[in-house]
Amino acid sequence: MKKLEIIIRPEKLEEVKELVNSKGVFGMTVSMVSGCGLQKGRKEIYRGTEININLLPKIKVEMVVKDGAVEDLIEGIVKVTKTGQIGDGKIFIYNVEDAIKIRTGERGDSAL
Repeated sequence: MKKLEIIIRPEKLEEVKELVNSKGVFGMTVSMVSGCGLQKGRKEIYRGTEININLLPKIKVEMVVKDGAVEDLIEGIVKVTKTGQIGDGKIFIYNVEDAIKIRTGERGDSAL
């Protein structure tokens, strides 16, 4: 099993949700986060003063999937989220040792 941690632009969330559901993955956690990277933020004028906003709004999607589904899912996510501009996001992949469904006690892939 692998855990995917996907940081994307907020406007891409619906496309990612549709893609993930179409691939048969139904469990995910979505968080509203702020961050910066190469994008470095932006400048705005507030009450006549220029301020730097270096933490931009992003969405973090986390899910655990079976090993065999990872590459296909990643390809699809990159396809629907890529704009070619700085700030498109990142995907982090972690190994998951085990998973347990609390309600039934199922373990491993069957707990997903």
